[in-house]
Amino acid sequence: MNRDADSKLSKCVRRVAIAIAASVSVAAPAVYARPVNNLILVPPAQLPPSARQSGEALFLHQTLDGRTLLYVEHDQGARLAILDVTDPSRIKERDSVALEAVGPFDFISSLGDRAALVRFRQGHADAVLDLHNDKLPTLRKIQGLTLQGRVTPLAGDGFPVSAQAGADASPSRDYQVVDTANLQALGRVFDVTQVRAEISNYDTGTTFLLAESGLYLIRRPAVESNQWLREQQNAPN
Repeated sequence: MNRDADSKLSKCVRRVAIAIAASVSVAAPAVYARPVNNLILVPPAQLPPSARQSGEALFLHQTLDGRTLLYVEHDQGARLAILDVTDPSRIKERDSVALEAVGPFDFISSLGDRAALVRFRQGHADAVLDLHNDKLPTLRKIQGLTLQGRVTPLAGDGFPVSAQAGADASPSRDYQVVDTANLQALGRVFDVTQVRAEISNYDTGTTFLLAESGLYLIRRPAVESNQWLREQQNAPN
């Protein structure tokens, strides 16, 4: 009797293991990224079209319905590409919208859940990127603001600006991606050159590098798995 039960249990476990393996193989992209031990470096060629061109700046936005959007500034501030990066293994292109910008700008800070402060590089006044409609963001000028110094955000309630001279945009930089998971074999290094902007999503462990050749992702699958488990635990029954 026990032998029959053990046999049935063993068959059940094997079926579950096969099902899990099959689901993983289906979920994983066939040729999506190059593994770097416990890091995955995803080049622009394996991302949506709007991620395959150079840009000016990046901004991450958490929407009220739980999505994470990445805004990529293109064409000297004239256009903003919108990517859904909620799942780093499946980056989705949402839209690309025109902006009434006077030139390239940098993202300075988030202003609560529905806006971001931006600063133009040619000495023009700061502005606010209105994200109430996250699919159709718009730039709004701040009347009367003349200082361009340090900003201290006060959540969604406003921000003080200290008086100090503004600085020119930082030049592009070269990066090298190094995996330190195996300290006995520190031999995998990948170059990403002419990086103009960098931003990280700490929930998924993803780092976004905006280079001359487009957008690169540095993924950390272990962090992504932990985030997925937390979401499952917090999901309503």
